[in-house]
Amino acid sequence: MFYWIPANQNIKNFNKHSAIDLIRFAVTGISRTDLADQMGLTRAAVTLIVNDLLENEVILEAESRAIPSGRPPVVLEINPKRGIVAAVDMGATHMNIALADFSAKIIDEKYLAFDIKHGPQICLAEVSRNLYELLDRSGVNISQLMAVGVGVPGPVITDAGAVVSPPIMPGWDGYPIRETLQKEWGCPVSLNNDAELGALGEWAYGAGRGERNLAFIKVGSGIGAGLIINQQIYCGTTGSAGEIGHLTIDENGPLCSCGNHGCMEAFAGGHAIALQARKLVESGKRTLLSGIPIEYLTAQEVAKAARSGDLPSQEIIMRAGTFIGIAIAGLINLFNPGAVIIGGGVAQAGDLLTNSIRQAVRERSLLASKQGVRITTAMLGNRSSLMGATVQAINIAIHDAIERKNPVSKDVFPAKIKQVGVTL
Repeated sequence: MFYWIPANQNIKNFNKHSAIDLIRFAVTGISRTDLADQMGLTRAAVTLIVNDLLENEVILEAESRAIPSGRPPVVLEINPKRGIVAAVDMGATHMNIALADFSAKIIDEKYLAFDIKHGPQICLAEVSRNLYELLDRSGVNISQLMAVGVGVPGPVITDAGAVVSPPIMPGWDGYPIRETLQKEWGCPVSLNNDAELGALGEWAYGAGRGERNLAFIKVGSGIGAGLIINQQIYCGTTGSAGEIGHLTIDENGPLCSCGNHGCMEAFAGGHAIALQARKLVESGKRTLLSGIPIEYLTAQEVAKAARSGDLPSQEIIMRAGTFIGIAIAGLINLFNPGAVIIGGGVAQAGDLLTNSIRQAVRERSLLASKQGVRITTAMLGNRSSLMGATVQAINIAIHDAIERKNPVSKDVFPAKIKQVGVTL
């Protein structure tokens, strides 16, 4: 289970925080009996924990929705109205911002074009401006936010709240992202790599539910991997675990954004796919891409043309899938995951990409490893990292709520929220 336990906890508080995570990640709620079984505690001990959480209004009792007939049992669920959090997913060329309740239901969101290369001052000001606009649209005051989860497309040093030597984030190296945003918003902020958050989002609410070990491969402008090992995000010593896009495929290959030659990202990342498409159009070869101005040719346009039956575009996508599959085969041999989930903008190409990946994996991974793994596309689509950021924000907020014991204010959920798409 993905536990987020505050430091210096006694055993009683540890059990309380463990219980809340078991409840929040249960698909259809969890009964007191099942909670006791999973925690290895007596029913009496669990009753004390549950009563404390009910009194604090962090959880509530509800009838199970999983029983088709007969009297449904009473199960424990997270109280969605206990608080509001925000999530920010910054990509190389996009930004997605959302507000969510404690059950991770999206209250409202904004998706817009964004350029990470503009640097931290400009980009973080843009993030903050759009968050304030979203809050205003939903009738929520910034003071009501209990936490914000933020994702960025670079290696994150968690303790420092900053990125280190990010290949596609010029000017961001060492910039105090978390500290800057916490001062601006006045609430706790978590900072993670976007691929890590994609893995967490799919594990919690998508294609990776129930898996103890999984890899999320985000194929966007760059290529990164988020790894969950034994139901915990694996960041590595300095936060740079999962940089699968910078595995060398051909030492004499094209120059990569990291400064090396022949990285997998330089062959199969979004920028590389767009470059191949431009060269294709300039060659005069017949393709649907010829109708798009060169400066607007992106990997997403190539994926769209491929889905429409354009053979040259399909060849580009399938070749990218082969390179990605070679890298994933090595990953599967190395840490033996139960699932590999393909996400990011380029994954919109669907089976053209994933079938090529599966073929390369079949040819190159060890029999013992490949027999136990399934390769699939992200169930959450372009929301994978956003939902992971939401999970991280709730991790902070819900455990803080347990410690503070401040029951929910009636003002937390303004009436206006009910007008923007979520029934609470």
